[in-house]
Amino acid sequence: MSNRLEELQQFLKESPNDPFLKYAITTEYKKMGDTENTLAGFQDLRVNHPDYVGAYYHFSKFMEEQGRKEEALEIYQAGMEVAQRLRNRHAYGELLSAYNLAMGIEEDDWD
Repeated sequence: MSNRLEELQQFLKESPNDPFLKYAITTEYKKMGDTENTLAGFQDLRVNHPDYVGAYYHFSKFMEEQGRKEEALEIYQAGMEVAQRLRNRHAYGELLSAYNLAMGIEEDDWD
């Protein structure tokens, strides 16, 4: 286990409902190639911190990497709904672009 992961987990003990810490820990697991804990971390964020809009993009990309495209598309869509509700146009645009790319729609096709 990396020192960074240990530090983050210690911080999480002090602030157990901090979505950023949960996200950072999930990212560390992903870097380590720990798909089980990565998936669990993203699922926890989605269920317990649905407004943490930054996680949707990375969760979707992770699912694409796992060959789970349908689930990735559904997560992109859920993230776009959250971004719209929160009026986060930047996050919405990133999610929409990634969703279109996953669907095989190139930006050049929009004209």
